Amino acid sequence: MDSANGDVPIAATPPFGASTSAYEAWARAEVGHWRAGLLKPEGGLGRAARGVQGRINRLIPEQVHATVTSVVERMTRTILTGANLTTAAPLQGADLAERDRRALAAIDGYRKTAAVEGGVTGAGGFWMALADFPALMVIKLKLLFDLSAIYGHDAEAFAERLYLLQLFQLAFSGGGRRADLLAAIEDWDARPHPDDFAHFDWRRFQIEYRDHIDLAKLAQMIPLVGAPVGAVVNWRLTERLGETAMNGYRMRWLAR
Repeated sequence: MDSANGDVPIAATPPFGASTSAYEAWARAEVGHWRAGLLKPEGGLGRAARGVQGRINRLIPEQVHATVTSVVERMTRTILTGANLTTAAPLQGADLAERDRRALAAIDGYRKTAAVEGGVTGAGGFWMALADFPALMVIKLKLLFDLSAIYGHDAEAFAERLYLLQLFQLAFSGGGRRADLLAAIEDWDARPHPDDFAHFDWRRFQIEYRDHIDLAKLAQMIPLVGAPVGAVVNWRLTERLGETAMNGYRMRWLAR
């Protein structure tokens, strides 16, 4: 992942054979490493990327912006209602090591699916690349809901869906917002939460996600290189969301 954006790849090998207490101590250190990466001040490369992003945003056809915004809006409505989402039953009786093992397997499966989908649509040029936005969004949604169940949470509950939105924002927000978003998910189970999304800033949510992926996804529309770029970008975006969700759920587990 791109360290300039505060990404920390899922690279450490979990000590699955360790005792429960030893594994949780290892996981706590991993969460600390992840938090430090998120809170690391944005470097010159990150600031330069934001400047380039701003200029590219002004050059991208409005139709592209409208398509991405529409997809994100539909995604947020799906999280709100959720009637058409199949959610697995929360996993019971497993320790953190087993949950992490299942989470890593789920992330690996979803990022492979996302890479194949990105390669296929990237090979099809501009219009196929546009079709990639909703397809990738469905993949990310399903990953979040599966991880919620793996870590023992019921995604049918409103508070859990709000938590999923917070994780999504944290994964795809700029450096200036990460500290606030991280604070919002810390001690999640010990604090009360709103009963509706009345005060959720949907517009900012959409803009931040769109701005985060525009620069990378734009290259997917370029002939000849679109397929490999689409595969790599989708892999990394899915991995980033999985890594964020995994550490967010580890934090909740360890806070207990």
